Amino acid sequence: MDAAMLEVAHSGTYIFGSPLARFESEFATYSQAANCIGVANGLDALRLGLASMGVGPGDEVIVPANTYIATWLAVSQCGATPVPVEPDVATFNIDPLRVAAAITAKTKAILVVHLYGQPADMDALRQVAQAHNIPILEDAAQAHGARYKSQRIGSSGTATFSFYPTKNLGALGDGGALTTDDPSIAAHVALMRNYGSEVKYVNDIKGVNSRLDTLQAAILSVKLTQLDQWNARRRDVASRYTQAFEKAGLLTPHVPEWAEPVWHLYVLRHPQRDAFQERLQKAGIATVIHYPIPPHLQQAYTELGYGKGHFAISEQMADEVISLPMCPAQTPEQTDYVIDRVLNLV
Repeated sequence: MDAAMLEVAHSGTYIFGSPLARFESEFATYSQAANCIGVANGLDALRLGLASMGVGPGDEVIVPANTYIATWLAVSQCGATPVPVEPDVATFNIDPLRVAAAITAKTKAILVVHLYGQPADMDALRQVAQAHNIPILEDAAQAHGARYKSQRIGSSGTATFSFYPTKNLGALGDGGALTTDDPSIAAHVALMRNYGSEVKYVNDIKGVNSRLDTLQAAILSVKLTQLDQWNARRRDVASRYTQAFEKAGLLTPHVPEWAEPVWHLYVLRHPQRDAFQERLQKAGIATVIHYPIPPHLQQAYTELGYGKGHFAISEQMADEVISLPMCPAQTPEQTDYVIDRVLNLV
């Protein structure tokens, strides 16, 4: 990483340049996609992806009710309305049957999130989308390297990624990308990210400034070589957690047989979550709540008119979820300590 940063510093090319082109090619190959377009962050990747699908004012986009608010914000920034759909209780991911019931004449796209690094049921979702001739955009911000039926997330259709520092593949700052097999989407996003300009001072459309920094791209190229190894370590931690916690009767994450998660997060559910979290904190185990307030209950979305009880499954999850330590650098001894404390304090 030091060498990569020095190379960029001495090159004099800090926007675009060969390190960005190299990383885009490498990440496309890694994701088994035809194209990769680097942008400034994951939210921009979502927003530009939706815009490339024609999403705009007056449209509706189906979104998970159980997700981070960035998923909804991308829809709002296009001028469209997010239409929330409850998750499957077992997987935390959007329920394809409920998606089908939520489609209206205004539905322009379906935004699917692979939450916590766990692939959503894409075959079922594609069946619904194809029946209504609606495109799918995959939010893979937490799913770098995950597989659905042996295929990488991002290998078919269009997916977006975040390279926020804590992600499985993280930069030393913000960053994002979109992968797609659709050349028209790739061309549109590439044009949009640079003021709508392909040739300097010639602006074909009203674009934005959302470019993945050359420095971040160089760093990501180095870290990409380690991603599979890091994900394997995450899987080992998750396997040890699940084996120990299932024996104790805890509600562990369910993994369908067709999914290969990358365990960006390992999330338990506990009916007295806050008290449980406090006990773990006193025992020296830091935990995080992903996410304590569902988007439909955030003040930012009061205009949609949703209140407590509108999406009961997502609300219950927000009250019960707790993310345990999960890191590729986590030692076996640290994992053992977490397991021991959880089992003794649950």
